[in-house]
Amino acid sequence: MSNKKLLNLYGLKWNPFDPALPLEGLISSPQIDNFCWRVENLVMDGGYAMITGHPGSGKSVALRILAARLGKIQGVKVGVLTRPQSGLADFYRELGELFGAELRSSNRWGGYKTLRQGWVNHIRSTLFRPVLLIDESQEMLPAVLNELRMMMSDNFDSEMILTLVLCGDNRLPEKFREPALIPLGSRIRVRMTQESATKEQLEKTLIESITRAGNANLMSKELISMLSEHASGNYRVMMIMADNLLSEGMAKEVNQLNEKLFLEVYSTPQKTKPKK
Repeated sequence: MSNKKLLNLYGLKWNPFDPALPLEGLISSPQIDNFCWRVENLVMDGGYAMITGHPGSGKSVALRILAARLGKIQGVKVGVLTRPQSGLADFYRELGELFGAELRSSNRWGGYKTLRQGWVNHIRSTLFRPVLLIDESQEMLPAVLNELRMMMSDNFDSEMILTLVLCGDNRLPEKFREPALIPLGSRIRVRMTQESATKEQLEKTLIESITRAGNANLMSKELISMLSEHASGNYRVMMIMADNLLSEGMAKEVNQLNEKLFLEVYSTPQKTKPKK
């Protein structure tokens, strides 16, 4: 799809259904706002926070919003782990890159001390704990999670020198029921569970998305209602369907996406019975 042609045709600043939305296109909620506020307070003392929910419930969007808000606080260092499934050696390498520490894979003890000392120095100069965000945390190995728990703890577990935010699907809280990870699970202070969205929440998100993108009339009210009903409470499903309609609308050069276009794209064709 020609992005420039799409934007010009519908008077949009960006594609409102693209997963890679700009920050100003991300839709927050009172629940996400409250979670972010609590984590912003958590960086003073350090500790654990967790976002969980079904796939497509908006977890990664919440994490992006949190990262943006934390990044606006002067003195807060935010690192984002991109390979949660790594073993201990690669985990240390990525942490070293994130926090500017030169680590050797052959000297894990040296890496452990270097990272901890860097975090302590950061706290002394800013009074804020560094932050580590990890999406898809359900993929992390128990050994890596426990290594993080040990690294974060100081003064006989009475102080935290890092703020850790884990984000994952519903396998993540199940993971913390394993005997080896119960000590970590019991330390999570701030939690948010993203539930399946209601039809009203989905409609509100669609309306807000197209309005922020620059064309509040991009969709008819009937189409917004139909998409909200057919998404089964899943934001991702709704946005994928809407994006498909936007592509079809551009191909046909319709002025507004409507329920007629929805039926053309998503209605199941009737099978004709073979003649006897």
